[in-house]
Amino acid sequence: MSGPGNIRYKVAEAARLAGVSASTLRLWETQGLVVPGRSATGHRQYTEADLARLRRISWFRAERGLNPAAIREALEAEGAANDDSGPGPAAEGNADLQVGRKLRSLRHAAGKTLEQVAGDVGIAASVLSTLERTSQGVSIAVLHNLAEYFGTTVSSLSGEDEPQARALVRAGEWRKWPRTTPGVTVQLLAEGKNQMDCHRFVLAPGASSEGAYRHEGEEFVYVLSGRVEFVLDSDQFYDLHPGDSLYFESRRRHAWSNRHDGETILLWINTPPTF
Repeated sequence: MSGPGNIRYKVAEAARLAGVSASTLRLWETQGLVVPGRSATGHRQYTEADLARLRRISWFRAERGLNPAAIREALEAEGAANDDSGPGPAAEGNADLQVGRKLRSLRHAAGKTLEQVAGDVGIAASVLSTLERTSQGVSIAVLHNLAEYFGTTVSSLSGEDEPQARALVRAGEWRKWPRTTPGVTVQLLAEGKNQMDCHRFVLAPGASSEGAYRHEGEEFVYVLSGRVEFVLDSDQFYDLHPGDSLYFESRRRHAWSNRHDGETILLWINTPPTF
C-alpha cells in the first residue's frame, strides 16, 4: 500500500484541497510558483508537498497581498531558512530533491544570486528557483548547462559518484537519477566513480533533450526499443530504430527526441564521465 507521501492528486483535486480554482493552479505554474509532476500520459500530478506549497502561495497572496515575484522570494527565503536549520528525516530520505539542494549550495558557495545565475545560463530566475526547490522543471540541456556553469556534471549532481557502488547490478534493480525532466528516466547500469557513465534511458512519448548541449568525451548509444532521433551539429540527423547504434564525440552539439508513440529505451555510455 502506498504511504501518504506517495499520493498523487489530479488538478481538480489539488485545486479543491488548496481552496483555489484549477485555472489558478495552471496560472501559478506558468508563473513558476509550482511545478507539478507528470504521469506517464503527461497529466499533472500533485504531491502532499505540492499541496502544502499551494496553501502557502494562497496565504501569501490573500493575507500578504504579494505578487508572484514577491511570493517566489518569500518561498525562497523559507527554503533557505529550512536549509540553515538542517533537513529533517523526510528531507534526508528524499533523494529526489538532492539535485536542487546541491545547485543551491553551489550557488551560495559562489556568492551568486538567483538572477545572476539564471541570466548567465539563459533561463528565467523563477525556473531556477523552482529547480532548486523541487529538483524539477528543466530540460536535460538546461540541467547540463547549469552543471557546467558550476564546474560539475549532471551525474555528480544526481549522486551517481557517491560511495555506495555495487559491482553487480541485477536487472530491474537499477538506481535512478532524481527525475528533473518530465518524461526522462535515467537508470544506472554501473555505480561509483568509474571511467564510464553507463545508463539506461527510458523516454516517454514526446520526451526530448529540449535543446542541444556538448561536453568533453565520447558517447555510444544503442537502441533497445522504440525509436529516437539524434541531431549532431544542428544539421546531421540520425533516425535510430531497435538494434541501431550511434557513436560520436561529445564535443559535438547533440540533441535528441523520442520519435516513437510509446516508450523508447536506450543503452547510453559516456566516457570519461563528463555528462
